[in-house]
Amino acid sequence: MTGDWWFRRDDETVAWTGRPRLSAALGGVVAGVATAVVALLAAAAVDPRIAAATPLGVGIAGWELLRVKRTEYVITSRAIWSKRGVLGRTVRRVGLSQVQNTAHSQSVTGSAFGYGTVTVEVAGGPDLELRRIDDPQAIRREITDRTGSGDAGLPGTVEQWRAVLSVVRDIEAAVE
Repeated sequence: MTGDWWFRRDDETVAWTGRPRLSAALGGVVAGVATAVVALLAAAAVDPRIAAATPLGVGIAGWELLRVKRTEYVITSRAIWSKRGVLGRTVRRVGLSQVQNTAHSQSVTGSAFGYGTVTVEVAGGPDLELRRIDDPQAIRREITDRTGSGDAGLPGTVEQWRAVLSVVRDIEAAVE
Protein backbone atom coordinates (compact mmCIF):
# COMPACT_ATOMS: atom_id res chain seq x y z
CA MET A 1 0.00 0.00 0.00
CA THR A 2 1.96 2.95 -1.27
CA GLY A 3 0.20 6.21 -2.05
CA ASP A 4 1.27 8.39 -4.93
CA TRP A 5 2.77 10.83 -2.45
CA TRP A 6 4.93 8.56 -0.25
CA PHE A 7 7.08 5.48 -0.73
CA ARG A 8 7.76 2.37 1.28
CA ARG A 9 10.89 0.24 1.28
CA ASP A 10 10.65 -3.56 1.03
CA ASP A 11 11.02 -4.25 4.76
CA GLU A 12 8.92 -1.27 5.85
CA THR A 13 5.47 -1.79 7.38
CA VAL A 14 2.63 0.66 7.82
CA ALA A 15 1.74 1.17 11.47
CA TRP A 16 -0.99 3.81 11.09
CA THR A 17 -2.67 6.03 8.52
CA GLY A 18 -5.04 8.86 9.27
CA ARG A 19 -6.22 12.36 8.59
CA PRO A 20 -7.66 15.22 10.60
CA ARG A 21 -11.27 15.05 11.65
CA LEU A 22 -13.64 16.87 9.36
CA SER A 23 -14.61 19.06 12.32
CA ALA A 24 -11.25 20.80 11.84
CA ALA A 25 -12.89 22.70 8.96
CA LEU A 26 -15.85 23.80 11.05
CA GLY A 27 -14.58 27.32 11.78
CA GLY A 28 -13.85 28.07 8.13
CA VAL A 29 -17.14 26.57 6.96
CA VAL A 30 -19.08 28.67 9.47
CA ALA A 31 -17.20 31.81 8.40
CA GLY A 32 -17.83 31.06 4.73
CA VAL A 33 -21.54 30.36 5.19
CA ALA A 34 -21.91 33.46 7.36
CA THR A 35 -20.22 35.57 4.66
CA ALA A 36 -22.55 34.19 1.99
CA VAL A 37 -25.67 34.73 4.12
CA VAL A 38 -24.68 38.29 5.07
CA ALA A 39 -23.97 39.07 1.41
CA LEU A 40 -27.37 37.75 0.35
CA LEU A 41 -29.20 39.60 3.13
CA ALA A 42 -27.34 42.83 2.37
CA ALA A 43 -28.11 42.38 -1.32
CA ALA A 44 -31.81 42.05 -0.56
CA ALA A 45 -31.87 45.00 1.85
CA VAL A 46 -29.36 47.45 0.40
CA ASP A 47 -28.07 46.81 -3.10
CA PRO A 48 -28.35 43.70 -5.32
CA ARG A 49 -24.72 44.08 -6.41
CA ILE A 50 -23.58 43.02 -2.92
CA ALA A 51 -24.71 39.48 -3.84
CA ALA A 52 -21.48 39.26 -5.81
CA ALA A 53 -19.75 38.52 -2.48
CA THR A 54 -21.71 35.27 -2.08
CA PRO A 55 -19.20 33.19 -4.08
CA LEU A 56 -16.49 34.44 -1.72
CA GLY A 57 -18.28 32.88 1.23
CA VAL A 58 -18.88 29.63 -0.66
CA GLY A 59 -15.19 29.62 -1.66
CA ILE A 60 -14.03 30.05 1.94
CA ALA A 61 -16.18 27.13 3.08
CA GLY A 62 -15.06 24.92 0.19
CA TRP A 63 -11.39 25.78 0.72
CA GLU A 64 -11.54 24.77 4.39
CA LEU A 65 -13.20 21.46 3.56
CA LEU A 66 -10.63 20.69 0.86
CA ARG A 67 -7.77 21.67 3.16
CA VAL A 68 -8.84 19.06 5.69
CA LYS A 69 -9.75 16.37 3.14
CA ARG A 70 -6.37 16.67 1.39
CA THR A 71 -4.31 16.31 4.59
CA GLU A 72 -3.02 12.80 5.29
CA TYR A 73 -0.61 11.21 7.76
CA VAL A 74 1.24 7.88 7.61
CA ILE A 75 3.44 6.25 10.24
CA THR A 76 5.63 3.38 9.08
CA SER A 77 8.32 1.31 10.75
CA ARG A 78 10.91 3.82 9.46
CA ALA A 79 9.29 7.24 9.14
CA ILE A 80 6.42 9.61 9.73
CA TRP A 81 4.86 11.13 6.60
CA SER A 82 2.66 14.20 6.32
CA LYS A 83 0.91 15.52 3.21
CA ARG A 84 -1.14 18.69 2.97
CA GLY A 85 -2.20 21.23 0.39
CA VAL A 86 -5.15 22.18 -1.80
CA LEU A 87 -3.71 23.69 -4.96
CA GLY A 88 -0.15 22.57 -4.34
CA ARG A 89 1.18 19.75 -2.23
CA THR A 90 3.61 19.74 0.67
CA VAL A 91 4.98 16.34 1.64
CA ARG A 92 7.24 15.89 4.63
CA ARG A 93 9.08 12.76 5.72
CA VAL A 94 10.67 12.51 9.14
CA GLY A 95 12.81 9.46 9.77
CA LEU A 96 12.17 7.86 13.15
CA SER A 97 15.88 8.27 13.93
CA GLN A 98 15.34 12.08 13.76
CA VAL A 99 12.55 12.09 16.35
CA GLN A 100 13.79 13.63 19.59
CA ASN A 101 10.58 13.88 21.57
CA THR A 102 6.83 13.52 21.23
CA ALA A 103 3.89 15.13 22.99
CA HIS A 104 0.15 15.15 22.64
CA SER A 105 -2.40 17.79 23.53
CA GLN A 106 -6.17 17.86 23.72
CA SER A 107 -8.57 20.73 24.19
CA VAL A 108 -11.62 20.38 26.39
CA THR A 109 -13.73 19.31 23.40
CA GLY A 110 -10.89 17.11 22.18
CA SER A 111 -10.84 15.30 25.50
CA ALA A 112 -14.59 14.88 25.41
CA PHE A 113 -14.71 13.62 21.83
CA GLY A 114 -11.37 11.77 21.63
CA TYR A 115 -9.24 13.87 19.30
CA GLY A 116 -6.13 15.99 19.66
CA THR A 117 -2.73 16.89 18.26
CA VAL A 118 0.51 14.92 18.38
CA THR A 119 3.66 17.05 18.19
CA VAL A 120 6.89 15.41 17.06
CA GLU A 121 10.11 17.29 17.85
CA VAL A 122 12.55 16.72 15.01
CA ALA A 123 16.35 16.94 15.24
CA GLY A 124 17.61 19.65 12.92
CA GLY A 125 14.22 20.76 11.68
CA PRO A 126 10.84 22.18 12.53
CA ASP A 127 8.40 20.19 14.61
CA LEU A 128 5.82 18.03 12.86
CA GLU A 129 2.21 18.20 14.05
CA LEU A 130 -0.45 15.61 13.38
CA ARG A 131 -3.47 17.81 14.01
CA ARG A 132 -6.99 16.89 15.11
CA ILE A 133 -6.45 13.15 14.90
CA ASP A 134 -8.43 10.48 16.71
CA ASP A 135 -6.85 9.00 19.86
CA PRO A 136 -3.67 11.10 20.00
CA GLN A 137 -2.35 9.20 23.04
CA ALA A 138 -2.28 5.93 21.09
CA ILE A 139 -0.60 7.57 18.09
CA ARG A 140 2.03 9.18 20.32
CA ARG A 141 2.65 5.80 21.97
CA GLU A 142 2.97 4.20 18.50
CA ILE A 143 5.68 6.70 17.56
CA THR A 144 7.44 6.43 20.92
CA ASP A 145 7.47 2.63 20.76
CA ARG A 146 9.02 2.74 17.28
CA THR A 147 11.69 5.30 18.18
CA GLY A 148 12.73 3.54 21.35
CA SER A 149 12.54 6.84 23.20
CA GLY A 150 10.14 5.66 25.84
CA ASP A 151 10.70 6.23 29.52
CA ALA A 152 11.70 2.61 30.08
CA GLY A 153 15.16 3.26 31.51
CA LEU A 154 17.54 5.91 32.72
CA PRO A 155 20.00 7.46 30.31
CA GLY A 156 23.69 6.79 30.80
CA THR A 157 25.68 3.99 32.32
CA VAL A 158 26.15 3.00 35.96
CA GLU A 159 29.69 4.44 35.88
CA GLN A 160 28.39 7.79 34.61
CA TRP A 161 25.81 7.96 37.41
CA ARG A 162 28.46 7.07 39.99
CA ALA A 163 30.59 9.93 38.68
CA VAL A 164 27.60 12.30 38.99
CA LEU A 165 26.99 11.08 42.54
CA SER A 166 30.65 11.68 43.40
CA VAL A 167 30.50 15.25 42.07
CA VAL A 168 27.29 15.95 44.00
CA ARG A 169 28.87 14.62 47.21
CA ASP A 170 31.95 16.81 46.64
CA ILE A 171 29.71 19.88 46.17
CA GLU A 172 27.73 18.99 49.28
CA ALA A 173 30.95 18.62 51.30
CA ALA A 174 32.25 21.95 50.02
CA VAL A 175 29.02 23.74 50.97
CA GLU A 176 29.02 22.32 54.52
